[in-house]
Amino acid sequence: MEVQEIIQKLKPQIIEQLNLEEVKPEDINTDAPLFGDGLGLDSIDALELIVLLEKHYNLKIQDPKNAKDIFRSVKTMAEYIAANSK
Repeated sequence: MEVQEIIQKLKPQIIEQLNLEEVKPEDINTDAPLFGDGLGLDSIDALELIVLLEKHYNLKIQDPKNAKDIFRSVKTMAEYIAANSK
């Protein structure tokens, strides 16, 4: 799967997984930070994103230290999925 294609699927999945009822996929900037100033996610949301990767893409994050880089933005998540999907 291409990164752009994954991004299109990932935004609605993030909204659904995190119950972000007020947010639309087009409201999420692909390069904006998911945590802090961007989407404003917290550590509980990070756990939900890990569940999302396992459920939709059958991926497990082996080293939790890498999670910060993987979950930096929707784009970095999509790049991780593209690089690690079979």
